Amino acid sequence: MKLVIFGANGPTGRLVTQRALDEGHTVTAVTRRPDAFPLEAPNLRVTGADALDAASVDQAVAGHDRVISTLGVPYTREPVTIFSEGARNIAAAMERHGLRRLVCVTSIGVHPQLPPDEKFVFRKVVGPILTAMGRPLYEDARRLEEIVRATDLDWTIVRPSGLFDTTAVSDYRVAVEPQRLPGMFTARADLADLLLREVVDDTHVRAAIEVITTQGTPNYLTVFLKEALHLGK
Repeated sequence: MKLVIFGANGPTGRLVTQRALDEGHTVTAVTRRPDAFPLEAPNLRVTGADALDAASVDQAVAGHDRVISTLGVPYTREPVTIFSEGARNIAAAMERHGLRRLVCVTSIGVHPQLPPDEKFVFRKVVGPILTAMGRPLYEDARRLEEIVRATDLDWTIVRPSGLFDTTAVSDYRVAVEPQRLPGMFTARADLADLLLREVVDDTHVRAAIEVITTQGTPNYLTVFLKEALHLGK
């Protein structure tokens, strides 16, 4: 299968690219900095493109079968457009070139109402703080979801929780909207595995799904400091 992956040089993008290569897929990794992309393989092509530029997105999509988007930005208080403009350009290019299958990442923060059985400290303290700090990000991710839902594509929206790094895929949990899962974390390895499974297997077509890691999760304060406040990077 010929896959094109946007946001391929991010932490999740590199993981899903490597998994796709390992499984024998032909992959085009799309990044604004192709010279800095660390992976090499006979079945890998690295192309420079900006998701905000419709022409370069169109060129990247042409000739492929399916699309994964891991586009995103860190927490910020500045206006964010990468989710929505990237989605609009990707969807338009897919429609022009006759592609159907799109799997993209947003966040559980798009819908901040947490399950009632979530841990009290996260539900009442940490979660609301993260939602407030990341409001521009979540607002644009919500716009992405609206854009994707309005298309005729065979889309899947994947919503992780707080991301952290592990060395292996775990027995992660998945829930289909409107079901919500308690859980504060998603391992990037688990997210990457789910993205590839979805784009290949068509398990949850035209659905939004959550992915939660329950094994080997870190202390929420550590992740809060690293991801929200950009410490330890």
